[in-house]
Amino acid sequence: MTQLSSSPAARPPSRLARIQGPVQERLDDVMGEIRRIVVNDLDLLDEVNDVFLRMRGKLFRPTLLLLVNEVGGRPHPDALPLAAVVELVHLATLVHDDAVDHSVLRRGLPTINHLWNHQVAIISGDYLYTRSVVELARLERMDAIQSLARAANEMTVGELRQLTSYDALDFTEEDYRRLIASKTASLMAAACEIGALAGPVESKDPFRRYGHALGMAFQVADDLLDYDGSEELTGKPVGHDLRERKVTLPLVHTLRSVAGQDREEIRNFFTRVDPSDEEIAAIVEIVRRTGGLEYARSEARRYASEARSALEEVGARGDAMDSLHAAIEYAIERRR
Repeated sequence: MTQLSSSPAARPPSRLARIQGPVQERLDDVMGEIRRIVVNDLDLLDEVNDVFLRMRGKLFRPTLLLLVNEVGGRPHPDALPLAAVVELVHLATLVHDDAVDHSVLRRGLPTINHLWNHQVAIISGDYLYTRSVVELARLERMDAIQSLARAANEMTVGELRQLTSYDALDFTEEDYRRLIASKTASLMAAACEIGALAGPVESKDPFRRYGHALGMAFQVADDLLDYDGSEELTGKPVGHDLRERKVTLPLVHTLRSVAGQDREEIRNFFTRVDPSDEEIAAIVEIVRRTGGLEYARSEARRYASEARSALEEVGARGDAMDSLHAAIEYAIERRR
């Protein structure tokens, strides 16, 4: 059987490394838990699992779970497998998203559906989900099952909602907020809630609200990177969302106020089967000129403020809390 890769991922940005400092050793153990949970004697799954472990990202969600679990100085041993499960659920959503979007690259690496096919990708994502459920059942953590089940359901409904948005130009700001709440914020909220359930349970509600607000800020900032980021930072080409006809907050704001030739140019863009780089750049310029980028930045900052307020309700101090505060700045300033 092929040995699952245990080589370390590329060194994370220094800011994230500092955030992860209080739980770095436990994060290393989380990777061991992930390998234990997904291992299987089926050759195909063994090969797919190796790809999973190479495509995993910066372990941001497990980091949040472990940091919350550290608050109050009462780290719980269940937090390690629970953090692994949260990352596996996140990976499963990425695998399914890549299959739905027919993506060939994820974080600079070939996707499961590109290496094999869409059927293998969908079933492999299902495997990650089911292995996560098996692990939660082994731990007999009904509270964690409830939290993750709720998040998984919200993410699924969010994906379906996006697929049924037939006219991208009718996508409203309310539609956008509801979408990112389900697709991104729900799992971050669950990660923080589970961290509290395995530790200072009396802080469950504010930590969940912190995770939700952090996830909203994170996704708004991530969507901004499609307009002014870099492929090295995002793991996907700049303008990828526009090329995929995805309407995010900068463009939503622009569509509320733009008229005349600019609006016609945007509408024509969304009829293109394969828009050119020049056409994408023209839309980016319209969004920039009409204040779409600055509006999205202000909304990311507003969600960041909500996350800080939730942490203040906890009232604790220490390295873990400092890192949770620093995670807010990391979420909205990842270019630095």
